[in-house]
Amino acid sequence: MSYFTLSLTLIFVLVPLLLSKTLNLQLEKDTLIATVRSIIQLLAVGYVLKFVFDSENPIFIVLMICLMIGAATNNAKKKGKGIKGITWKLIITFTAIELLTQGILLGLQIVPATAQYIISISGMIIGNSMVLSILFLNRFTAEIKANQDETELILSLGGTPKQAIQRQLLNAIKASMIPTIESQKTIGLVQLPGMMSGQIIAGADPVVAVQFQLLILFLLLSTAAITSVLLGFLAYPTLFNDRMQLLRTIEK
Repeated sequence: MSYFTLSLTLIFVLVPLLLSKTLNLQLEKDTLIATVRSIIQLLAVGYVLKFVFDSENPIFIVLMICLMIGAATNNAKKKGKGIKGITWKLIITFTAIELLTQGILLGLQIVPATAQYIISISGMIIGNSMVLSILFLNRFTAEIKANQDETELILSLGGTPKQAIQRQLLNAIKASMIPTIESQKTIGLVQLPGMMSGQIIAGADPVVAVQFQLLILFLLLSTAAITSVLLGFLAYPTLFNDRMQLLRTIEK
């Protein structure tokens, strides 16, 4: 695809702009900013990845993964305001998932230990984990606010912080995992996943493309479970003080 051909795809950007203007949605500015940022960011990443792939230097691979984790953390932490140390909790969560999944993939030689595979799969894993973290934190904080009286009642009756927050925690974990599970139920019927479609367009055997897509689907399912559970159990203890009283910082 040439840059001229790529520029023709901006026609698709005109659709939301026209609809926003016609319906007075006032989303024109955000749409333009999102479009410009996506162009700049993706082109920049494309050139950086070309350099990293050509060099095959482990240091550059690690730096790329650290950059992904840092960007994901910065975005997700906004939904965890009021949870003490949420930044480090997110970093620990993303890092643990990355080490676990890549350890299995490379340790069992499921994929080659090259920058092309490591960085591409890491991007999908960390990106999915970021979205799940946002879903979890959004639901978890909402559950805490809505059930504060119940939580304090359990504590006053001698319950532990874990017992007092367990229902809200499990509800948030479940809610953040449901979208991933539901999307996989109709995969291949309602939609052809991006990785599979990309490989087919590039000329790969459809069966081979399906095999790689299944790998990613199973990874994302595991990521959904680990992200929600690990982040949840890292976050809830900091909602209570040494006297096992619920802190009010979550409301800020």
